[in-house]
Amino acid sequence: MTPAPAPARVNCLRCQHHYISWDPNFPYGCRQLGFKSRRMPCLEVLAASGQPCNYYSPRTPRSADDKTD
Repeated sequence: MTPAPAPARVNCLRCQHHYISWDPNFPYGCRQLGFKSRRMPCLEVLAASGQPCNYYSPRTPRSADDKTD
């Protein structure tokens, strides 16, 4: 039997729901799941469920028109 493929690795920094909070004790947050943590939210989800985050949604790239000088 062949082993099951490893689940895709999620990177919170590339997710539209990720944010950096002002709380120095809990600097990383997830808007979709509604929590802040000391570790990246994707690591918290993986530790709690054993599965990668199902709410990962890639950020849309900013266009040149969106940039301000």
